Parts: sequence; structure tokens; C-alpha cells
Amino acid sequence: MADRRPTLVKAPPVNESKAPIENALELTELGSIGPDLFTNTRELWHPPGARGIYGGAVIAQTLAAAQRTVPSNFVVHSYHCFFVLAGDGSVPILYHVERVREGRSFCTRTVQARQRGHAIFTVTCSFTREASGGAKTVSHAAPLPPGVTVPDEEEPGKEEVIEGDNSPFESFRCRPRDEDGKEITRQAEDATPLERRKVWQWVRARGRISEEGGHQAHLSALAYISDSYFIGTISRIHRLWRFPVRPEDVQNLPAEARDRLNRLNDWDGFGTLEEMRGQPEVGMMVSLDHSIYFHNPKKVRADEWMFTEMESPWAGDGRGVVMQKIFSKDGTLLATAFQEGVVRLKQEDGEKAKL
Repeated sequence: MADRRPTLVKAPPVNESKAPIENALELTELGSIGPDLFTNTRELWHPPGARGIYGGAVIAQTLAAAQRTVPSNFVVHSYHCFFVLAGDGSVPILYHVERVREGRSFCTRTVQARQRGHAIFTVTCSFTREASGGAKTVSHAAPLPPGVTVPDEEEPGKEEVIEGDNSPFESFRCRPRDEDGKEITRQAEDATPLERRKVWQWVRARGRISEEGGHQAHLSALAYISDSYFIGTISRIHRLWRFPVRPEDVQNLPAEARDRLNRLNDWDGFGTLEEMRGQPEVGMMVSLDHSIYFHNPKKVRADEWMFTEMESPWAGDGRGVVMQKIFSKDGTLLATAFQEGVVRLKQEDGEKAKL
């Protein structure tokens, strides 16, 4: 059996003049093989215990590939994808871009991510020409929720939420508040899922995204972070045990592993791991599709603090839907995202969940 390798060509040295997220999402164009064909330059992250590579990386790289094929005065406004198969981090990904339509105000692209000859991910995205809406236009936007405080620019955030200590992003978790500004105590045992339905956090890319990367790099970075713990909102508001170890076995883990689980559980707002004993356990939780509507593409500064609010309007029949709003630190609504995913509980008969 031939050795598997994560990239088609040897990855170049990390470019220190660029932000970590730019290096992580770098693409290599394969023009010598065919038009509008790209591949991942570096190995993509596979989260511990996950079925495949982090979905946000493929979301971001398909967007980056599509952005390379549109005129410079067109910006993405709509992105819709489906997760078809789990991606293998040890195998290169080929991104095939198809130029579906070229219009005066809008152009359309489809991108298919393939491994071993099979599609693992498909997306259709639409781009609009800047200022094509005319001088007179309707305008409104959801406001930043009350009680939100911007983190101190000089104080570093936490990084373990996404990729541990090597995360290209840092974040601050904050407790959601009601319309009166009162903090919602989500971990209270008598709180209903609707009362725990919102998840708030601040997030930004580490370092500074380069001028060379342009607004496209900021948009790809936003797409990357948009998948972080997105469908996991369902497990949080229902207080589900989602870790790949049984609650009763936590005490047998090494101290470092116990500490990480405690930090993740505290980030979820559930208190201690001991308080989670007896809670329903996740049997399977995977994303099915993902949509992003970019409202103010040129205002996205992913290396500055962005506020995200996630909430779930519905869950049932082994699935759930989550909505996410992403704001700039000045309160501008940058994007709205939606995701549906499989959220199945471990059953009493012990049968393993399968797709």
C-alpha cells in the first residue's frame, strides 16, 4: 500500500509575515493539471475524536478557491454547502471550481472538494458586484445584543476552544443576558433549553492578516471560525455529555486530560464534570449543511474582535438547526449563518449511531 501524504506538493516554510490562519488555509493552484483546480498547501487539522478534518477548513478553502475565479470588484454574499463524507487529514484535497454564471451584478460558482476520486464536500456560492444595488436602497440590520462588552484589546483570549494551543484564533466566552440585561444562568438545572438557547463569545484571528491577503483572507477566516462548535450549540443548551469518555471514567484520566475536559465543560457553562453525571450522552453529532450570508463583506476584519451569537430554534428526530449572527466590535452585523446537523443520543440498547 502506498504511503499517504496530506499534500500533493511539499509544504513551503511558514510565512511569518502572514497571520497563522493565512498559513493554515493556503491553497496551491494546479494550473498545469487543469483550469480552476486547487489543493491544500498544508495538512488540515483533524480534531481529536472527530470523524474527519475540521469542517471550517474545507468551508474556508472552498470559498478561497471560488474567490480566485471572480473579478476583483465582486464579493461573496451567499454560500451554501453540504458535508458529504468525512475528510481524511492524511490525504490531499482537490478543489474543482466551476464557473456556472457570469452576470453584470451577480456571478455563481460551484466548488467540489474531492478525495480518492469521491466528493467529500460540495458548495454553491454567489458573488455580487460592489455597489450594484443602486444609490437608493432599503436597509436594516439586527443590533448587537444588550449587555455586550468588548474585550480589552491588550488582554489575550483563550485558544483551547478551537484547536488547543495551536489555534489560529483566540476567544472570550461571555454569558448571554436577557432583554433586561440580566445574566442568564444557563447551568441551572431548572433552566429550560429555550432559556439556555443562546451562546455568546468574542473571537479573532491571532496576529495580523496581511495586506497581500486582502479582504478575501478576512472572509475566508470568518468562514473558518463560523463552523466552530456550531452544531454543538444543541448539546450545550440540552446539557448533553459529548466527550469521548464515559463520565464515570473521567477520574481515571491523566491530570492534563481531566483539566482540559474541565475547561471545555466550564466553557460550555455547565460547571464541574461531576455535575454532568447522569446527563444524556451524545451518540453522534455531525454537520449536514452550512450556509453563510455575508452582509458587509468589505467590513470584515477577522483579526479584530468579532462577536458571535448562536441559538437553536428547533431540534428533533435526531437533527437540529442552529443560527449564528456575527458582528464587528462596533456592532455592524457582518454575517448570518445557519447549520443543520445530526444530533443523536446514545440509545439504551447500546446500538451505535450510523449515518
